[in-house]
Amino acid sequence: MRKLWTLVFFITIFAAGAFAQIPTKGNVFFGYSYNRAEIVSNDGTNLNGWNASLEGKFLPWIGLVTDIIGYYGGRDFVVPVGHNPHADLSEYNILLGPRVSAEVGRFRPFAEILVGAGHIIRSNGISDSDTSFANAFGGGLDYRVAGPVALRGQLDWIHTRFYGNSQNDVRFSTGVVVHF
Repeated sequence: MRKLWTLVFFITIFAAGAFAQIPTKGNVFFGYSYNRAEIVSNDGTNLNGWNASLEGKFLPWIGLVTDIIGYYGGRDFVVPVGHNPHADLSEYNILLGPRVSAEVGRFRPFAEILVGAGHIIRSNGISDSDTSFANAFGGGLDYRVAGPVALRGQLDWIHTRFYGNSQNDVRFSTGVVVHF
């Protein structure tokens, strides 16, 4: 048994040393984002905003990403009182998760699974807010333009649960990525 623990110890030490030799790399992204959002089920609205992410790689093809999104727009809501108030909408999501990617020449395709929280604010006519669990999966493609600078196109499915309803949204983001 002692030999087994000695072997496990040395394998762990050598594996940690090998892992330390992998260069830490990652990227920073910022750009425009469009979300076809369902505020209440089957009643979508178009929201425009921004998307920012930071990825740190712990293996050459696997990284951990933090994704922050802000969307803005407006919507007319049907209420039983008799008038249809207009509300300004703001939605924010903070998501974390793994991203798998591979470099193929100037291209870097990736896929990701993210979990986190979403927050929505309705104001100007209807005034309330809600926070819910959020999850997303999707992927995209980076095209290296010059040096560490690339352009990104990304498509994700985002699931939230605002106001007791389940929302299944599709977001598209595009912008500039700097790899380091």
